[in-house]
Amino acid sequence: MCINYESICMSQLNYDVLIIGSGVAGLSLALRLADTHKVALLSKVSITEGSSRYAQGGVAAVIDKDDSIKLHVSDTFDAGAQMCDKDVVAMVAKKSGGCIEWLQKLDVQFTKDLDRHGNERLHLTQEGGHSQRRIAHVDDATGKEIIYKLVDLAKNHENIDIYEHHIVVDLIKSKSDKKATCRGAYVLDKKSDNIRVFKATNTVLATGGASKVYLYTSNPDCSTGDGIAMAWRAGCRIANMEFNQFHPTCLYHPKAKSFLISEAVRGEGGKLVLPNGEPFMHKYDEREELAPRDIVARAIDNEMKTRGLESVYLDISHKGENFVKEHFPTIYKKCLKFGFDLSKERIPVVPAAHYTCGGVVTNETGATDLPGLYAVGEVAYTGMHGANRLASNSLMECLVFAKAAAKAIKDSELEHVEYEIPEWDESQVTDSDEAVVVLHNWDEIRRSMWDYVGIVRTDKRLERAASRIALLQNEIHEYYWNFKVNSDLIELRNLVLVAELIVSSAMSRRESRGLHYSLDYPDKMIRPLPTVLDPKK
Repeated sequence: MCINYESICMSQLNYDVLIIGSGVAGLSLALRLADTHKVALLSKVSITEGSSRYAQGGVAAVIDKDDSIKLHVSDTFDAGAQMCDKDVVAMVAKKSGGCIEWLQKLDVQFTKDLDRHGNERLHLTQEGGHSQRRIAHVDDATGKEIIYKLVDLAKNHENIDIYEHHIVVDLIKSKSDKKATCRGAYVLDKKSDNIRVFKATNTVLATGGASKVYLYTSNPDCSTGDGIAMAWRAGCRIANMEFNQFHPTCLYHPKAKSFLISEAVRGEGGKLVLPNGEPFMHKYDEREELAPRDIVARAIDNEMKTRGLESVYLDISHKGENFVKEHFPTIYKKCLKFGFDLSKERIPVVPAAHYTCGGVVTNETGATDLPGLYAVGEVAYTGMHGANRLASNSLMECLVFAKAAAKAIKDSELEHVEYEIPEWDESQVTDSDEAVVVLHNWDEIRRSMWDYVGIVRTDKRLERAASRIALLQNEIHEYYWNFKVNSDLIELRNLVLVAELIVSSAMSRRESRGLHYSLDYPDKMIRPLPTVLDPKK
């Protein structure tokens, strides 16, 4: 149910489970727990405004008779540049069909077509890196359909309390337990400007990724790496932060804010071409437009840099007006808004930061290093994606690990403990009269990451980024402890820490693999290992 914040007079609230984040991972976990647990679901923005809503392509699942678990695992492992955990990938692939059935039971209206016998079935599309058609979708707005269904169910469940416009300042670790345990979080209510204590026996990070660390991103403004930063400060290991996926095709227009052009456009025959109409992907990979995202993004980046182009172009006009309108109604309408007719002309596209393949280290149930703390979805490193994520595996990972985490929490022997948590102390801070500093720091972090830690890297670029980030860390740290916190400052503090973790991870990987491409180390290692950072070391 939605909470009337004005009616809440308690500064400390108690729940069985605190879920931080309201995307597909957080919402599906809440619904799987709510019959047996009292759940608080936090969203730092409106509950429907996370990255999940903007997922266009769909959900990868082994459904078709010509497909197999083995093929899905092989495709995922290939896209992940041989760095995926095969056991994890196999587990997700095996459970994928069941998750699609669960969504259908919740009345998610997947796009259908007819087989050769006239029987209705799910329409499956194909995307880059997939050897089979295995993407269940709702036209080209899959995330929106799923999110709206899950939100409606969560709002009407008596055991789920939804807190919108609430951002977590930090996790709370107990000191009374024999072993440090996560017992909730300090949370800023952005509307009342008050910080409350949310106590919980189990806490779950479902906060998404950190693509806002880059100047250009396909994601909404909320992707600031909050969960990764909080987990690091709480003592959890973080892995593979150097693997930042850049979606190859975002609409290039000053007012489009990097609107994503779905992978499925290329999957259904769209061609990448130069301004003169000449195709170029055949020079980079035999799969051409259906190559994994890292290869396509680097190809576009190289063509733009060597030819001095502002963009390349994506052309699916040869498929005809009816086909384009039927398969990509949302993208078609959005492009028209900016003056491009997808059914009749090629459209300008550029790469933009899209997905964080690394994150908080978890096991197969989503449990982190800190008892009582779980992580699901993009915030987590499960071993699923390796050095690059296969298209449409993200929503499926959210669904599978939410189910696994729900079972683990239900089976957990962690007991509810009554203990005192001190209120948030702001007695020594003042209101800032230099808010412009926060704005400037935001801009500098994102520009430095884009310029020095982007699609193509070098040691010198990484060293420059590390130097700038170290200075910003000191400046933001001083600002944080002297002034009253607000949402922008909380996000900035998290963002600069995530930037530091990305650069540290990138500097330690002396090879080119997947999404990490270094001009100084163009070759691959024979036996690659994850990059694991430990705050205790």
